[in-house]
Order: sequence, then structure tokens, then C-alpha cells
Amino acid sequence: MTIDAPLVPGASRPPFGAGIRGNEWNQLDGVVPAVPPTVSVVVVHFEQQAELDRTLAALARQTHPADRLEVIVVDDGSAEEPRMSHGAWLLRQPDEGFRLAAARNLGAAAATGDILCFLDADTAPEPGYVEAITRLPALAPETVAVGRRRHTRFERFDADAPLEVAAARFALDEPQWLADAYARSGNLLESDNRSYRFVIGAVIACSRWFFDEVGGFDESFTQYGGEDWEWAHRAWLAGAVFAHVPHAVAWHNGADWAGRDDASAAEARQRLKNVETLQLAQTIAVRESAPRGVLIERADVVVTVSSAISDAALFVCVDSVLAAVPHARIVVPGPVPAVLRADPRVVARADASHDVTDGARVRIDIQNAVVVLAPDASRDDRLGRAIETVGVGSLGEVVFTDDHGAALLTVTSSRAAVRRARWRDDCPFDTRVEQAPWLSPITTEPSVAGYLGGWG
Repeated sequence: MTIDAPLVPGASRPPFGAGIRGNEWNQLDGVVPAVPPTVSVVVVHFEQQAELDRTLAALARQTHPADRLEVIVVDDGSAEEPRMSHGAWLLRQPDEGFRLAAARNLGAAAATGDILCFLDADTAPEPGYVEAITRLPALAPETVAVGRRRHTRFERFDADAPLEVAAARFALDEPQWLADAYARSGNLLESDNRSYRFVIGAVIACSRWFFDEVGGFDESFTQYGGEDWEWAHRAWLAGAVFAHVPHAVAWHNGADWAGRDDASAAEARQRLKNVETLQLAQTIAVRESAPRGVLIERADVVVTVSSAISDAALFVCVDSVLAAVPHARIVVPGPVPAVLRADPRVVARADASHDVTDGARVRIDIQNAVVVLAPDASRDDRLGRAIETVGVGSLGEVVFTDDHGAALLTVTSSRAAVRRARWRDDCPFDTRVEQAPWLSPITTEPSVAGYLGGWG
């Protein structure tokens, strides 16, 4: 199974729950589901029988009702079939290398619960884990909830000892960068376009409906790391609400990846991390994640120009937009004029690839051609600011107008647009309207020489 859903999926109506404003999951503080949800826990395993035994035992101790909880173990090609216990059932896939993404997809496809929880075999949850991490997805089905993965040494204590007590006695340091990120963001309440980096695949939960909306994990990730961040970024574009649930604790056997080897292995770890980062940089187009200068297939910003009075007007519009937003893709009406054909960022509407347009975080609509004046010391970059802020917090759209209030250019977050369509109203995100003296409509034949030379 591979991902085949578009990066911004269709806005189907959720089968339960309610939409919330922006990322404000704190609206639901203190609220619990009227009926505990049905939950499927997908546990991925490879050659870790002792760790799996501990995790299955921990899942059997959950405070979530046992009759509303199923446990699916997906074995990623172990030499011997793992032993099951505590009512868990087993799926297996052949050993074709590291295929964590494929294993999670296989488990999700077989799951019957309304909420999916993903765990690794060496990550054992405390008794309240399932109840805690599924609360928000059961109330707000666009939520991607992230638990707290702590680290311990399982070999230091007896397997029959209460996990929540014994693991804490031998706790290892948690990744400081992750703890700092959760503290800084109020447990992801203040998420932004790069908060996908704090979604750890071994401790996440979401509704089955939303997982299907987003599409499965990308199975092209075939080494440790990256598949969870790519999926989380795609979920963010699809309208996800990110929430860290610190009291949903699961214990990982051993140190965090970065601390598993001594300093002599740092260069090898860096090489592996670079492979992951380079693969992510081909699919995640947001600033500080995507290349600074190199173009990638998918665009962060897609601009649609619906009409222009002439090829000259279209050229001035497209050139000024690309000067302001160099990594954007521009979709133009009709055939691409000869003067623009050499630029791969400019495509005709009929030829616009869904691989480009569906992955856009921001969409800009220009109904009639305009020229974007370059910012100077007396004027800040309003367009750049709008591009960076829509979809974050409660702002979903910025409409820039002329002096009479007529719309010249609209900046819309794809995340906000799909959420609005999904819930059939404008409640989840706000629209801001402001005048834009730095935009000039092209209503008569322009002087291209004057535009290029800077005198008109």
C-alpha cells in the first residue's frame, strides 16, 4: 500500500464530533466523550519478543474499557513469528528491509476502531495511556494527539513490576529539544507550519476517519525516521489539530536515538539524519524545511491568475509575483506566453499538475492581473507576512483590496479552506481584509520597459 490520496484531501463531513477554532484544543479542557470510543492499537514489531511481551501486558492493564479496545500487532518480517498474548492478534509482512510505514498502514487497514493508536513494540504504555491519548480525537476528529515518550532500562527491573512505578526509578533523560518545544508551544496549543517535527510516530493517535482523509504513511521511507514527520505535515495541511498529551506516558526501552551511541558514532548518525532530512526536503515545502534555493516538485505557495488584458500584463503580474515569492508556482489562464515558457514555475491551468497544486500550503488568487510593488524601508512585506501567518492560529485568509474595497489578491491557507468546507461554515478560521497600496491593478496596456526599468 502506498499513499495515493492528494496532499489536501476532499473535505468530507466527519462522522462524529465537532470542529474547533484554529488549533484551540483547550476549548475541550475537562470534556470527556459521553461513551468511550472504540480504539485500535497498532503495534509494530521486529525481533523484540521480550519488549513485545511487556507492551502487550501493559495494554492489558489499560483503564480504557477492554471491550472497546483491540490490539493489532504487525510484524515487519521477523525470522520467527512472534508469540501473541492478552488477546492481541497478529499480521505479518515479508522481510523487505525497514518498512515501518508499510506495517503501520497494514495495521490501520485491518483496524475496526473509531480511533487509531500507533505504538512500537519497545514502547510500553502506562495504564491511563489509551484513555488519555484518545480523548481529544474522540471529541474533535481532526486531532492528532501525541503522547509523552519517556525512556528507561527495562532490563533493570522485573517484568512483573508495575510499569508506571518501576520505569520511573530507572528513567533516562528525555530529549531536551522535544521537551523545550512542548513547553514553548503550550503542549502544541500554539502549533505552526513546522510543528510536525514534534509529532513522534511511536506515540500518536487520531480518528480512523481523519487517517483515511490524510492517507497512509509514505512507504518510500525505508529507514529509521521521517515517515511520521511527513505524515504529520500532510495531516497539518489537511486541517489537523496538533495536541501534546503529557500525561499519556509510554516508556521506550533505551535512550533516544541521538543518545544511543557514544560520540565516536556521531558522524554515522549525522549521515543517517541527512538522508532523512533530504528525503523530507523533497516533500515538505515550508520555509526552513524546504531547500532555500533549489526548486522541488511540490510548492508551498500556488498562485492562480484568472485573467489579464494582454500577454504583457500577464508577464508583469507573474514577474512581480515571483520576485516577491520566488518559490511559488504560478497557474495562468490559457497557453503560457512565450516570454514565460522557459520558467518551470509557470504553468497553464490545463497543464497544472495535481502533484504541485494539491501539496500547496497557501493559495493566492488574483482575479485580474496586478503588479506587486517591491517592499522598501517605508513599507514592510505584507504579502510575505500573510503567506507565513495564514493557517496558523485562527487566521485563515487575508484579502487585499484597493481603496474602494475591491479584492485584488487573496491569500488563503489550504488548511483553513479544507476545514471550512468540512464544517460547512467559516467558524474555524478568520478572514482579515486590508487595503494594499503596494498592489496596482493592470487595467490598461502596461509599459513593460517602464516596469523593468523601474520608472513606470
